[in-house]
Amino acid sequence: MKRLSTILILAAVVLVRPTTTAVAQVAGSTTLGVAVAEAREVALGWSARRTILGHTVYNDQNEKVGNIDDIIIAPTNHVSYLIIGAGGFVGLGRQDVAIPVSQIQLQNGKIVLPGASKDAVKSLPPFEYASK
Repeated sequence: MKRLSTILILAAVVLVRPTTTAVAQVAGSTTLGVAVAEAREVALGWSARRTILGHTVYNDQNEKVGNIDDIIIAPTNHVSYLIIGAGGFVGLGRQDVAIPVSQIQLQNGKIVLPGASKDAVKSLPPFEYASK
């Protein structure tokens, strides 16, 4: 749990932290992207897409209860919720639900929502993104 929380906090920092600034062209030089040293750091870094997004969420009986579709970062820059796609078949009848990160555990390399079932997760209020 502590490792998963750390990973999610790192994801929030990476996703919210300002990226390298592009500098306007001055005397024939432009700085875009990252330097070679930074590129190595990026390559060795942690990826939310590879580590969390799309992964299956299980209950404590090792039954699949959904897949992680998104990570919600609160206005305070903390990872606060995982959006889990629950139920359905090939996307039909599926709904997204918000699960507080504090309820998620990492057990034996699997993402676990203790005490959950497919039906219990699907019965939660559906999560809908706020329109801008």
